[in-house]
Amino acid sequence: MVIDGRQSAAIGVNGTVPAPLIRLREGQMVRLNVINDLDEDSSIHWHGLLLPPQMDGVPGVSFSGIKPRSSYLYEFPVRQNGTYWYHSHSGFQEQLGHYGPIVIDPAGTDPVQFDREHVIVLSDHSPISPEAIFRRMKVDAGHFNYQRQTLAGLLAGRDQRLKDRLDWGAMRMDPTDISDTTGAAYTYLVNGHGPKDNWTALFSPGQRVRLRFVNASAMTTFNVRIPGLRFTIVQADGQNVMPIEIDEFQIGVAETYDAIVTPTEDKAFTLVGEAIDRSGMARATLAPRAGMTAPVPPLRPRPIATMKDMGMDMSGMQGMEGMDMSAGKGLTRGIDPTAEQNASAKLAIGVAAAVASQTGMAGMDHSNMQGMPGNSGTMDHSAMGHGAMAGDQTMAGMDMGSMNMRDFSKAPQVKRGPGVQTISPMPMDRTGEPGQGLEDVGHKVLVYKDLIALDRNPDVRAPSRSIDIHLTGNMERFMWSFDGQKMSDVHEPIPFIEGERVRVNLINDTMMGHPIHIHGHFFELVTGHGDHAPRKHTVIVQPGGKVTWDFTADAVGDWAFHCHLLYHMEAGMMRIVSVRPKGEAQ
Repeated sequence: MVIDGRQSAAIGVNGTVPAPLIRLREGQMVRLNVINDLDEDSSIHWHGLLLPPQMDGVPGVSFSGIKPRSSYLYEFPVRQNGTYWYHSHSGFQEQLGHYGPIVIDPAGTDPVQFDREHVIVLSDHSPISPEAIFRRMKVDAGHFNYQRQTLAGLLAGRDQRLKDRLDWGAMRMDPTDISDTTGAAYTYLVNGHGPKDNWTALFSPGQRVRLRFVNASAMTTFNVRIPGLRFTIVQADGQNVMPIEIDEFQIGVAETYDAIVTPTEDKAFTLVGEAIDRSGMARATLAPRAGMTAPVPPLRPRPIATMKDMGMDMSGMQGMEGMDMSAGKGLTRGIDPTAEQNASAKLAIGVAAAVASQTGMAGMDHSNMQGMPGNSGTMDHSAMGHGAMAGDQTMAGMDMGSMNMRDFSKAPQVKRGPGVQTISPMPMDRTGEPGQGLEDVGHKVLVYKDLIALDRNPDVRAPSRSIDIHLTGNMERFMWSFDGQKMSDVHEPIPFIEGERVRVNLINDTMMGHPIHIHGHFFELVTGHGDHAPRKHTVIVQPGGKVTWDFTADAVGDWAFHCHLLYHMEAGMMRIVSVRPKGEAQ
């Protein structure tokens, strides 16, 4: 593929990157014959679609994969509508371009009225092979972080103060470590086009334009805005929500959002998808005529992690209110099997281009903390993934004698693997926050708590049980896992019984956000909206935070459950969820 005038190796589907838009209609039966023209196994997962487990497309979980020079027939009923996407679940193929959008039109009247629509696929692409990227991060997890704090920044008064830098340095933690793989490796794309390509979506002034956003990147969370235009969010992960007007939204890997914009002026607007660490941006143009451009805003200052991102937000605790926590290619060719109720199509996976380039709380005294066991010595975070307090270690220098802390010795013990020694001492619900770096941007940013389902939830029963799942890691060794156990070390799935209603608490013990995705199901975020809780298939669990959702285990079979950061999943942050038939021996 060619990005900003440069060739790069890629995997295409029917000769394009992204793969062709597949347009379906709710209620039809679809048949998609996938032909693997690669020299390696491949697969396609239909992200967010409710279908039989053998059609889900995850090698080793739902089927054995598609061998080279062979084909696989996916056949399933379309049970929903909305914006979704599809991608490989084989190795690093998704990073190389094996992804594409899906639009499913409703069987009846669409509650979202619009005059024109555009699909916006955001992604990241690198001239460095994904194997080389992974290898470099295993050797040096901060290999691609070119935005570390400098002496010049200190003298200029940017970022952390000297004391805070010394404290974080003593903990051997980097507050600029927001993303693993950054603009040092990636070019950020809109529909396969780089920022200089100026991909353009057309409109006529006064039209209601529906923008269907898909984050198909491997590792990048984007902050999306169009300076001069407001969004009205109408769908999240393909599910209709009550319209909410905003100026910007954060979209995690694998999430989708549908937004309405209504430009009234005869001029161009710049669509900005800024990487969360602000090391680069995806850029496109919304304009009444081709060839027009608008000013491209500069990248904003990159965010700096705080104590809250370590699961240690003490700003609201008694006696701590005044504490300073500041330390803290286009889709022109599509597949449209909508003309008939039963439709079929063909997808051929192949090499699109073959020109590959391999270029490559120190200062805190816990001695008097009530309920905190075993306080001695200084704290070494070198073995701590991005987490917070480790076992019975401490951070010397901070006087917490007046604090009323819970007794961590009585906390539930989590099975943890080598190097994973942390549990966030104070994980908090961060679904009311806009995401890292968006706290003080001066305009309305979407938060999960803004989302309210347009229709009443299909299952409003109270959960019969609750489970905790910890997101764990060791950044220095680039190890990622659930409950300290990586996928290759776990032999038993997470079990559920058909039809049961379960509450799941995702607790992030790391200093990095994780987009967590469950296959074959939707869940309802517990954000205070009762029987109109927003339904999603992927949710970002913010650093040091937690997310609670309820779901109904209504799809019998084995399903993948994982972080959708590709290299985190590859490193081990994945499990199998098994929904067993009712009445089967437990």
